[in-house]
Amino acid sequence: MESNGQDFIFEEATITTVHQSYTQNKLTSTQLVNYYLNQIKTLNPTLRAVVEVNPHALDIAKQADNERRNAAESGAKLGAFHGIPVLLKDTIGTNDEMGTTAGSHALVGSKVARDATVVEKLRTAGAILLGKASLSEWYKIRSIDHLPNAWCARVGQGVNPYVKSADPCGSSSGSAISVAANLVTVSLGTDTHSSIICPSDHNSVVGLRPTVGLVSRAGVIPITSRQDTVGPICRTVSDCVYVLDVIAGPDIRDEEATSRASRFIPCGGYAQFLNKDGLKGKRIGVVRHPFVSSLHGSFVAKTFERHLEILREKGAVLVENIEISNISEILNPHESGEITVMLSDFKHSINDYLKQLESSPVRSLADIIAFNENNAELEKTDEYGQDGFIKAEGMQGNEEEIKEIVKHLDELCKEGFEKMMEENELDAMVTPGTKAIPVMAIGGYPGITVPAGYDEHGIPFGMLFSGLKGSEPKLIEMAYGFEQATMARKPPPV
Repeated sequence: MESNGQDFIFEEATITTVHQSYTQNKLTSTQLVNYYLNQIKTLNPTLRAVVEVNPHALDIAKQADNERRNAAESGAKLGAFHGIPVLLKDTIGTNDEMGTTAGSHALVGSKVARDATVVEKLRTAGAILLGKASLSEWYKIRSIDHLPNAWCARVGQGVNPYVKSADPCGSSSGSAISVAANLVTVSLGTDTHSSIICPSDHNSVVGLRPTVGLVSRAGVIPITSRQDTVGPICRTVSDCVYVLDVIAGPDIRDEEATSRASRFIPCGGYAQFLNKDGLKGKRIGVVRHPFVSSLHGSFVAKTFERHLEILREKGAVLVENIEISNISEILNPHESGEITVMLSDFKHSINDYLKQLESSPVRSLADIIAFNENNAELEKTDEYGQDGFIKAEGMQGNEEEIKEIVKHLDELCKEGFEKMMEENELDAMVTPGTKAIPVMAIGGYPGITVPAGYDEHGIPFGMLFSGLKGSEPKLIEMAYGFEQATMARKPPPV
């Protein structure tokens, strides 16, 4: 492992180890940013996880070093994220020289009016914005069935750092790949259906999907306000929690959702729930059909069973032989109507977003479709299509149909996951891998995935803890307890 000669190990560095080394004068922000910039220069041509680097990252790092020296002399207090490098998904707006493009050439040159709220909070806390992470272009909403996971026109196909041929998943692929491969300390992603949980699972990192509204979406390229959320992707549960403490909270720019969810934020924040004994006494549901039964006999299934034993040993009460009503419909976003609602909401939300930009080559979904048609070679439009965009653009006058689908999705949640959780008095549901994602997505529920191991081919997989809205404190306790008991994550071979 590489060191700066003063006992600081860069690989797998955490917020805690970085801050400790700053305090002990074993590390400077300039050294840390230089290390990550070199990692990006070396590995990004292969991994294609970073769209662009902040051209002022080193200047900001030097400023952070000066602030730290001055604070040591004056006793001034520094922000909770002072000097911590962060990568942002390329859909999170920054009012600086970096772009916000959703991985598409259609938005290159566009200019946001102001920072996204989460960016404002990170800057205020002292974070160093290192750059923008790649993604499945336009969250894959451009062509859900044909656009490859982790592909975007601006950098190409993202690569899983553990097994090159393995799916890195998406859409927050670059955020997960970058953290896994030590290109940055922590990152931010967004999640509508699977975009934090799936790439985190597939790239052996921790991904936290917050309750919808717990974190402001203002200034983030939208899909649907019903499901969109912003959350951290990190190498450890504790780092995810530290990020959450910085970015969570009400916001007048996303008032309806954040005011409703802010009641869930505990006094004193979330870090207090980093409890090694957090599994003790927790009632955890194991829904074997279809989440475990579909993996019957596999390496992952066997590992999952061993992990269940660890949960028991750590004091958890496992409730088995339970089911979620209408689970087959919930797991099929086309059948449930989830995709239809997403496309309908996207048309309106993206048009509103584009109109609010200070400048942009495109001002509507129709403009994006035309851009892709006129730049087919650049955007691989002939190969990957844009049927999702075209279908969304054609949606008009169907408000009553959408209302009925939303009502049906709410009923699926109430009679399915919520009923199962409440009747069995569960604190969480635990599942292997990512198949349970639609359950969280359609209800705006939180979840956290923790590295759980690697299959016989070396491909990572995680344990997913999911719960009802506002259950982040319990999920954090369980995820941290599991992580500390297993310490399953290993750095990738790259």
